[in-house]
Amino acid sequence: MSEANAAAPKKHGLSDLLRNKNFRWLWLGQIISNYGDSLTALALLILINRLTGSTAAIATVAILMALPQVTIGMVAGVFVDRWNRKITMIVSDVLRGTVVLGLLLVRNPEDVWILYTLTLLQATVGVFFSPARMALLANVVSGEELLAANSLSQTSRIIFGLLGTASAGVLIGLWNDFSIIFITDALTFFISALFTWRVIAPAFVRRQTGARVKTIYDEFMVGMRIIFASRVLVGVLISAAVVMLGLGAVNVLFVPLLINELGLPETWFGAIEAAQVAGMVLGGSLTAILAARLQPTRMITVGLLVVGLGVAAIAAVTQVWHIMLLLFPIGMAMMPVNAAVATLTQVLVSDELRGRIGAALQTMIGAANITSMALAGVLAGLMGVRNVFVLAGVITILAGVLAIPIFGKNPAVVPESAP
Repeated sequence: MSEANAAAPKKHGLSDLLRNKNFRWLWLGQIISNYGDSLTALALLILINRLTGSTAAIATVAILMALPQVTIGMVAGVFVDRWNRKITMIVSDVLRGTVVLGLLLVRNPEDVWILYTLTLLQATVGVFFSPARMALLANVVSGEELLAANSLSQTSRIIFGLLGTASAGVLIGLWNDFSIIFITDALTFFISALFTWRVIAPAFVRRQTGARVKTIYDEFMVGMRIIFASRVLVGVLISAAVVMLGLGAVNVLFVPLLINELGLPETWFGAIEAAQVAGMVLGGSLTAILAARLQPTRMITVGLLVVGLGVAAIAAVTQVWHIMLLLFPIGMAMMPVNAAVATLTQVLVSDELRGRIGAALQTMIGAANITSMALAGVLAGLMGVRNVFVLAGVITILAGVLAIPIFGKNPAVVPESAP
């Protein structure tokens, strides 16, 4: 950890974590932005569905969201380690808020190209935000607090995501209003930037491990060597990538399943999301409370097995309550998985490499995600939407099984491991 954190007294529990004002500002900015993001995420899928009625168009939007991470994500991590992470987050928020306002121009099928362009631009700027936030979080909380901090962040993301999804469903279903959604999302980005500005982080120092300034390629390769030298990091990257190879298709086909297969109106999205959120809140709360006693690698393996079984079972749903019943355990299992993946990524490397390692994780996930989404429309046409859910569940179970031998029986995690 940083010198500032090393000198601070050790803290334990959620109450101590929330007394950390720097974490509070970072956390508050996150949850406000999460609310706006969920508004726009659902609105874009519904809007493109209305304008085109095409599953391929829905997949195109989802692919454009993931494409920048795959193409420039690894290089972005190098720059995140070079730049001041707090400033990187602020600039990213301001730029993304401005881009979202441009979605107000999308009104007719002829404007779909504008939606595609702005979606790609927003995702490109966002590639720099996530690894910067992951690295900055490790600067403002102690090593003992990281799992609890990640769990609380994930839980809050889900809760405010539910609120945003429910709001979007009501606004679109009752008033057919997309403009207020995009304006609100832009405001949340600007507010998030203001809150991040209040965070007091350790002074940014550009570190060099040799006499000469390293090239981008050199720094990239340092990050790759760190990853492949750690069995646990390799396990995290492989399991995360494989699971997204399955779940990426689900992200594309969930809207067609609910609207086209089950004939549900958009106003049901909030209620359906609530079932998954209830499970996520419970899973995230238990993870945060028991963080000191839980082994992150075990949480990943068990969680993936549960998620895979639940996703495969979605193929058999015929009533809306069937989906709600399945989404609860899926949500409960996903929270410890997400928190454990983020924590392991943060604690296994030194501070000057966290941006690269975080970006590598996001890039591998993005590559698997975009591959899965690209195949979703084709697979749905060949084997049906429901059978794709079965396939996605099987792949997720495979990720959990593969993680067991990779992590090994004694996956000890040390909070600070020098490169």
